[in-house]
Order: sequence, then C-alpha cells, then structure tokens
Amino acid sequence: MPRQLFIKKAAEGEFGKSPAERTADELIQYGIVNIDKPKGPTSHQTSDYVKKILHLDKAGHSGTLDPAVTGVQPIALGKATRIAQFLLTAPKEYVCLMHIHKEVEEKIIRETVSQFLGKIRQLPPLKSAVKRVERTREIYECEILEIKGKDVLFRVKCQAGTYVRKLCFDIGKKLGVGAHMAELRRTQAGPFTEQDNLVTLNDLQDAYHFHTEEKNSKFLLHCIQPIENALKHIPKCWILDTTLKSVSHGRDVAIPGISKLENFRKGEAVAVMTLKDELVAIGEAAMSGVEINTQQKGIAINVKKVFMEPL
Repeated sequence: MPRQLFIKKAAEGEFGKSPAERTADELIQYGIVNIDKPKGPTSHQTSDYVKKILHLDKAGHSGTLDPAVTGVQPIALGKATRIAQFLLTAPKEYVCLMHIHKEVEEKIIRETVSQFLGKIRQLPPLKSAVKRVERTREIYECEILEIKGKDVLFRVKCQAGTYVRKLCFDIGKKLGVGAHMAELRRTQAGPFTEQDNLVTLNDLQDAYHFHTEEKNSKFLLHCIQPIENALKHIPKCWILDTTLKSVSHGRDVAIPGISKLENFRKGEAVAVMTLKDELVAIGEAAMSGVEINTQQKGIAINVKKVFMEPL
C-alpha cells in the first residue's frame, strides 16, 4: 500500500543524477544484482563469484542461504555494499517442499499449518550461522499450494531470520508423524523478487563480456540495478538542493531543508533522497512524518549512514 505523501515545499532538483541515468561502469561500482543463486555454493561463495566476474574489491549479500537452497540472492556491489544490512532485516518469501513421514489427512495438514501463522518460537538448527537460543519470529503468510501423498508444497512469507527447515520439523512434530524440508527456493528478499531482473551467474558473466569486449552495455544495464531499488520498503524523505551539502557531510536533516516526505513513525529507518530520487543517506526518524509536516523547525532525521559523495 502506498504511503501518505506530505509536500512541505514544492521544488525542482538541479544537483545529483537520476538513478536511471547511471552508466554501466557507475552501476558496477554502486549497484545491486539480483542473482538466482544456484544449488551448491554458499551465499558467501555466490557473492565472491559476482565479485570476481565484475573485478570488484567488495560485494555483500542480503542474508545467508544454505548451499542446497536456490533463488533470490540480491548482492550489493562496491560502494553499495553498506545497503546490504537493510536487506538483511527485510521480510523473505520461500516456496518449500516438505516431506511428511507418514500420510496424514489433507484437512489435518491444512489445519496444522494454519496454526503456525503469526508469532512463533524457534530454536535455530544445529547447523546455523547464529547462536542457538530460542527466539520469536513471525510468519506473515503461509499458503499450501499442493499436497501429493506425503509431499506438501507451500509458500511462506516470514520475518528475516526464520528457519524454514526448522518450521518443517515443528509442523511434523505437531502432526505427530515427523517431517523434513526436501527442497527450498527463496522467491523474495525485501523488495527483490523472481520477477525483478533475476539473473544467473552465467548471465552476469556474459553481460560483462559484452560490456568490456564488445562495448555493448545493454545486457549489463539489465543485470545491475541502482542501489535505490533496494529501498522500496523503506519510507523516504526528499531534501532541497540547499540542504544536500550539509547532509552529504553527515549532518542531520532539519525540517526547513525538507521538500516532501512519506509518512513514517518516530524511530523508523528513513531514506534521505535528492529531488532527482538519488539516495543521499539513511537515518532514523527523530519524529513522525505527521509531526514533521506540521512543524517548522527542529531535527527531523538523525543521519546514520551517508551514501552520496561529500559535495
């Protein structure tokens, strides 16, 4: 659902560059590639392959996937690597094939799976990247797509850090027959989906070859997205050109420097943008969007990370 937009001071932007106007070379150093992670390598190895293909010093992924898991793996490139932490906490979606160990009536399976909607308690599996302490995670959606004998295909949308392997185990335990995860594919990570310029490592390698050897950047421009595409789930605030210099040097955003803003809550992460929709910084809202819209002075956003080069 679109957020409510407040206009404080209508203006046109002259400084900065629209993300759509970035060249392929600029995107290589400051973009995101939505990789279709293959079965076999770890998330870290996949990120490393991308780094080697594009001859980069830095690349960062948006959350660990088991080697056997495939699917959406956004990888931030070069100077964009710091955006990865905001994707780490974004909701994820998976399609899972769960194998139950004895046949159970379809009605009972559906009723049992529905009990796992909402907040659940999970103890991470033995082989996990985090400390094994029971924690709360939220299941936003869980839809059974098909049941065939002992195999249950379902789609789950969940809070970051939810272990689907453990979810299958817990569903099997609740059914009283046991179950395990047979296959898993991630279909969404934050704003990135399977329909959103998903590319294989081979696609990226071919596109880079066309760009460097044949001077044709068309395919690479399809593969690499602007960093701003990672911010679709984060509320935004657009600042006036006169404020750009101070914010690019790390100063907090004051109310008089704001042109327009989406509604957000106090304490929420906010993307600070130029009037050309270019990312300047990410900060924390010092007051709500409604308060900022009704007041004339004060600090609106405490800047945490600056992405734009200092002006």
